[in-house]
Amino acid sequence: QVHLVESGGGLVQAGGSLRLSCAASGRSFSTSGMGWFRQAPGKERQFVAAIDSGSGRRTYYVDSVRGRFTISRDNAKNTVYLQMNTLKPEDTAVYYCAQATWSWMARPAITSGDQYKYWGQGTQVTVSS
Repeated sequence: QVHLVESGGGLVQAGGSLRLSCAASGRSFSTSGMGWFRQAPGKERQFVAAIDSGSGRRTYYVDSVRGRFTISRDNAKNTVYLQMNTLKPEDTAVYYCAQATWSWMARPAITSGDQYKYWGQGTQVTVSS
C-alpha cells in the first residue's frame, strides 16, 4: 500500500516562493511516475506537473506554471518536490501529489487524474496580492 504525505504549503505574498514536498511510503516509488495537481475553491482539479520514474529526466508542466515551477524527485528519500517561484494569486489552491503505476505517459493522458492511482491529502497554498 502506498501512502503520500504533502507538506510545505502556506501563505506567501505574490512574487514569493514555496517548495512543496511529498513523502511516499512503499517500495514502488522509484519505478513510478509522479504528478502534482491543484484544486482552487469552486474549480475542478487541475494538472500542474509530472515527472517520470527513475532519474526523473522527463517532466511536463501545464502552460500556466511552465518556467515558474519545477518538479523533481529524490528516490533515496522517496520524495517528490514542487519548487514554486514567482507565485501569483491565481496559484492559490490545495496542492495534491499523486503516484502512478506507470513510469511515463504521453500527453494528454499524463494530465488526467484518472491515470494516477494514489493520492495525498493535500496542502494549502495561499498567495496574497
